[in-house]
Amino acid sequence: MLVRKVAKGTADASVQPAMTRAQSQQAMDNGQDVVKNLPGNALLLGEMGIGNTSSAALLLARLTGLDIEVCTGAGTGLDAPAVQRKTLVLREVLARHPGATAPLDALAALGGFEIATMVGAVLQAAYERRVVVVDGFIASAAVLVAHALQPLVLQRCVFAHRSGERGHEFMLQHLGVQALLDLGLRLGEGSGAALAWPLLQSACTVLR
Repeated sequence: MLVRKVAKGTADASVQPAMTRAQSQQAMDNGQDVVKNLPGNALLLGEMGIGNTSSAALLLARLTGLDIEVCTGAGTGLDAPAVQRKTLVLREVLARHPGATAPLDALAALGGFEIATMVGAVLQAAYERRVVVVDGFIASAAVLVAHALQPLVLQRCVFAHRSGERGHEFMLQHLGVQALLDLGLRLGEGSGAALAWPLLQSACTVLR
C-alpha cells in the first residue's frame, strides 16, 4: 500500500476553495509519481470516497457549462428531496467560485484530492502511452480535467461503463466517447474497470 496523503481532507468548498493550488499540484504530482513506478502498459482507475459525486458534478458543470441540476444525482442513495437540496447547495458553491473557470483553478476550488491525484495519473499514463481504463463518474471527472489540459489524453482512454449517476451520461457525451458497459452500476471503486478488463483482453486476443 502506498500512502500519499496531502491533508486529512479538503476544505469546505462552500466557504473557500477545496484545495490550495499547491495542494492540488501536490496531489497531481503524487498521481504522476505512482504511475511512473507501476509496471505494465495499462492503468485501471478507481476511487473510494464520500461526497465526491458532488465534486464530480461541480467540475462537470463548471468545465462544460451545463446547469448543475442536470449534473447532480443521488450519489449513495439520496431521495428526490435530498437531491434537490444537494443541487441547491452545489449551485451556491459554484456561485462562490465564479473565477475558477480554468481547468486547474476549477480543480482546486471544486475538486478533491482523489480526483486531482487521478488527473496526474491520467496525464502521466497518457504520456507513457499506456492504456487508461476509466471507471465511473468520479474517475471520468478526472479525465474531464485532464482532457481540458491536454485533449490528446482521450486517445489513450477506454471508458469502462456508464454509471447510474445522472451526470455521467452528459460527461461521456461532452467527451464524445462511449462506454463499453451499461449495467446500472453506481459505485466506482474500480469495479467497472475490472469488469471491462476481460473484454479488452479478449479484443486483443481476437486481433492477434
